[in-house]
Amino acid sequence: MSPLLVNIALLVAGVGVLYIGAEWLVRGSSRLATSLGISPIVVGLTVVSFGTSAPELVVALIAALNDNPDLAMGNVMGSNLANIGLILGITAIVRPMDVAARVVGREIPVMLALTVLLFPLAADGQLEFLEGLALFTILVFYLAFVNSEAGGEDSAVELTFEGFAESKERVADRLAWTDVVLVALGSAGLVLGGTGIVSSAEFLAVEFGIPDVIVGLTIVAIGTSLPELATALVAAIRGEADIAVGNIIGSNIFNIAAILGITSMVTPIGVHAEVVTRELPAVLILSILLWPVTRSGLRVHRVEGAILVAAYFALTGWLVFF
Repeated sequence: MSPLLVNIALLVAGVGVLYIGAEWLVRGSSRLATSLGISPIVVGLTVVSFGTSAPELVVALIAALNDNPDLAMGNVMGSNLANIGLILGITAIVRPMDVAARVVGREIPVMLALTVLLFPLAADGQLEFLEGLALFTILVFYLAFVNSEAGGEDSAVELTFEGFAESKERVADRLAWTDVVLVALGSAGLVLGGTGIVSSAEFLAVEFGIPDVIVGLTIVAIGTSLPELATALVAAIRGEADIAVGNIIGSNIFNIAAILGITSMVTPIGVHAEVVTRELPAVLILSILLWPVTRSGLRVHRVEGAILVAAYFALTGWLVFF
């Protein structure tokens, strides 16, 4: 088998292992968190969002440690684009979704603020330890605020997340060690899948002469966004739009604050000027577009979903071909 076919197979297998690893990590950690008495809404907005962002974190860390910051940055930027334009758009086309006022009033502004904050942080061409610490600190305060406000969440939202994370009584009856094993296996799957994706992506970039940031922005980003797509589609089909929309926005918040924050604290991330002048503005444009879409009657209709998908392909096409 030729090296090209081997690496394509490795990429597909890596995405599959990554998805399974994220699924196991979310399932095990959700059960553990709920059994410890953590509010279901907090589990949904933190554990689930972090778990579905774990593929991007692993890929970004491995890429940055392999001296490939372009792949790491491209992955985060592309994932945020895919989450809003592709995943939320496709999900709305499959089934129009109601949006909680909380998402419009709290999660989307936080996502927009973090996106804007990246401009001055990345302007000097590098994200270093202190900048990563600042991003991660913002995330910690945000999560603390979410936790403090959890008691005031609408009861229907509480029930939605409780059903998603499983009820406390059922979770309490399970042996904790089985969930620990699930978390461990999921984490191992993430590392294994992430390593395969980074290796194959680097090969494909060299083979076809494509810049690493573009590979990260497209192929890798879509692959690592599969957990968000699966979660959003299942939640929307079940009529649990708060999970679908909240998880997508929460994932974008984690992508910036946790993934770029943690990765740059581990190792500095070089940021090319094109990221600040092209990729980041594209993410900001799509993020801004999401606000009026979700505010219009607090519902994302099929037409609006189609607009988001079209905007995703238009922006991605501009980034890739121009």
